Amino acid sequence: MVELVPYRPDEILEVLERHNVLYVVIGGFAAELRGSPYVTRDVDVTPARTRENFTRLAASLRELDAKLRVADMDEPLAIPLDERTFGQGTTWTFVTKHGYLDIALLPDGTRGYDDLKRSATHEQITDSVTIMVAALADVIRSKEAAGREKDRAVLPILRQVLERSRLKDRDDYGMEL
Repeated sequence: MVELVPYRPDEILEVLERHNVLYVVIGGFAAELRGSPYVTRDVDVTPARTRENFTRLAASLRELDAKLRVADMDEPLAIPLDERTFGQGTTWTFVTKHGYLDIALLPDGTRGYDDLKRSATHEQITDSVTIMVAALADVIRSKEAAGREKDRAVLPILRQVLERSRLKDRDDYGMEL
């Protein structure tokens, strides 16, 4: 029997914010926040790679009752969640009580948090939660580098959204506002 996983990105991000985790939202949810009509069912984040931040991230994952999704396993795996967890790889997919949360230390085509943070902007997603969201150009760059079929399928849409946003940011004479 397939268990339905809730999708409450606002709740996931609220927990990360409450724990003062430094991160940038990337992937499909970032694209959605940037105006993409493509709808995702998970939240992807790139956290800052410091021991202190990994400690805060691990605490937030414990609060979210996070379990690791493992390919070819029916049930998610409970693993120890502490700062050492994130020294064991660069990408994790968790199932939480509020939905799927993917953590990518080095998303394809990027150099990680500091690289993505440069062009990211703060976006308010609820009355009390403001998050850092990757620039759409960076989301596109990462999806191009990943080269997965599901990413290639949405790239034309994302490029149109990016072009529309660039045109909207220009005045009648083609000058940036």
